[in-house]
Amino acid sequence: MPALTRNKKKAATKSITPPTKQLTKSKTPPMKPQTSMLKKGAKSQNKPPLKKQKKEVVEEEPLEDYEVTDDSDEDDEVSDGSDEDDISPAVESEEIDESDDGENGSNQLFSDDEEENDEETLGDDFLEGSGDEDEEGSLDADSDADSDDDDIVAKSDAIDRDLAMQKKDAAAELEDFIKQDDVHDEEPEHDAFRLPTEEELEEEARGPPDLPLLKTRIEEIVRALKNFKAFRPKDTTRKACVEQLKADLGSYYGYNSFLIGTLVEMFPPGELMELIEAFEKQRPTSIRTNTLKTRRRDLADVLLNRGVNLDPLSKWSKVGLVIYDSQVPIGATPEYLAGYYMLQGASSFLPVMALAPRENERIVDVAAAPGGKTTYIAALMKNTGLIYANEMKVPRLKSLTANLHRMGVTNTIVCNYDGRELPKVLGQNTVDRVLLDAPCSGTGIISKDESVKITKTMDEIKKFAHLQKQLLLAAIDMVDANSKTGGYIVYSTCSIMVTENEAVIDYALKKRDVKLVTCGLDFGRKGFTRFREHRFQPSLDKTRRFYPHVHNMDGFFVAKLKKMSNVKQSSEEGDDDAVETVEQAEVSSDDDDEAEAIEETEKPSVPVRQPKERKEKKNKEKLAKSKEDKRGKKDKKSKSENVEEPSKPRKQKKKRWEWKNEIAQAREEKRIAMREKAKEEK
Repeated sequence: MPALTRNKKKAATKSITPPTKQLTKSKTPPMKPQTSMLKKGAKSQNKPPLKKQKKEVVEEEPLEDYEVTDDSDEDDEVSDGSDEDDISPAVESEEIDESDDGENGSNQLFSDDEEENDEETLGDDFLEGSGDEDEEGSLDADSDADSDDDDIVAKSDAIDRDLAMQKKDAAAELEDFIKQDDVHDEEPEHDAFRLPTEEELEEEARGPPDLPLLKTRIEEIVRALKNFKAFRPKDTTRKACVEQLKADLGSYYGYNSFLIGTLVEMFPPGELMELIEAFEKQRPTSIRTNTLKTRRRDLADVLLNRGVNLDPLSKWSKVGLVIYDSQVPIGATPEYLAGYYMLQGASSFLPVMALAPRENERIVDVAAAPGGKTTYIAALMKNTGLIYANEMKVPRLKSLTANLHRMGVTNTIVCNYDGRELPKVLGQNTVDRVLLDAPCSGTGIISKDESVKITKTMDEIKKFAHLQKQLLLAAIDMVDANSKTGGYIVYSTCSIMVTENEAVIDYALKKRDVKLVTCGLDFGRKGFTRFREHRFQPSLDKTRRFYPHVHNMDGFFVAKLKKMSNVKQSSEEGDDDAVETVEQAEVSSDDDDEAEAIEETEKPSVPVRQPKERKEKKNKEKLAKSKEDKRGKKDKKSKSENVEEPSKPRKQKKKRWEWKNEIAQAREEKRIAMREKAKEEK
């Protein structure tokens, strides 16, 4: 019976529903299909199985209902059309409730148990309120929920990205910590490597070098040497790794054992590889503006119009330009021929900048060819004062004089002397400043001359160092310590060897009353104060070193000395022996026939006569002392010998000076004769 009453109510409601549905259509016709579809969708979410059964069992009832409502709507449109505006919102709510009841009424076709359950749910719905209002509110909630869901998804994605980045950063930090940490419990298998055995090395030596294998092995050894405790190969020592690295570098890059061994001793493994790789590349081309004729800005504009791609050299130079590429030969432009600029490496600017010449000074350039530094000095002096441009090699005098004329230099005298004889020619303590760009092994310019890799040996380095010491002492002797504006000597080489640089300066500091001063250069690395077993004076940190892998210029060394007094320091007996060797080296290095003849005649007389005279004097002294004191003691004899011995070197010094003067005169006579012959031939 409750089911029957329910059906009656539903029938009554159905009779009322058509006009209400028409009213709703007239008010909001476009919104009705959307709400109906959404209602169906909402109910399908609540009870999907019931709706399936409803579609399967009853299909005609909803069609009949819709037909009735449509007919009633057509009949009542004219009569009720005028009252649409007078309908209260309460009627609308009732219509919505009735439509819900009508839809729920379709559940009568199911079993009684299901109907009882439906009634209970309907009672709950009536108590809670109309379902349509909930559904309309759910639409807005759904739209808000969708936007909220999108925001949440975007936020979650951003959080996931941040977490991924944090994980990557943490992994990178962990790898860096593992590399830098000195103590590790276990070594990963992929990081471990082993050195080749003797048999493998023999097999490699039989065939051509395997360059990829050598490259990978060099990289592995360098990586191990950077952190030897962490990446140490099994059952190997550091010495074995270093020796294998020397061999591999020599065979891969073409260095001899001496030079690569010296470089390994001077630089750590990582920096060593950077230096060697820098030697394999050419340095950028640079030019120096001749301020006697033009300005850098004007020169740059002209060269840019000719298709030259250039930039200013650096902040430390006001006259330098870097040439990247050019459509015309940079050494054959009209500006070059007119002397507006000079092709000159960036490292060659440094010695002149350290010398800092002033106007109206007397300056000596000991090794002047081809004239880049000399013309720079003349430009800084504005063609005032006097410059002695000396060059020992005759073939290089042509380029020196040509560049001086082309650049418009008028205050320079070109001379052809051995730099060690300049104090005799120009006089001692007569000039204000001296620039000595000494001849060297060229280990800093391997990119220009790759033959240095093979040709240079320890004996040649020692010969260069010996010559450099002589030239530096001669340069110091020419400078006047009492000069008001000068008294400075600049020593520079294009070598990176300690033997040719710091060792030579340390020797000069001991032999002459000079001190090191700052070079006036804001960049560059400090010189060595200690190197392996050598210990130099602490003031050598004022010298400057320049490397291709750090400063992008040729390897160079610059030191600036200030002469404190014109008095030479007293030499000891050991120094006299060193002077003898120096003089012998001077004579042997010359090709003069007359000098060789003088050596043959005078050299034997010195060693032959001296021992006889010494023996006779010693015998006389012993006899005299034995007569005077029968108890003669050995200590007194040694003291008397030591007291009388200093008089002997003085006599030898006089003979040496005479001997050197005769040799110098013979050389000058020969040069005069050669010049006269050359004039006659012309």
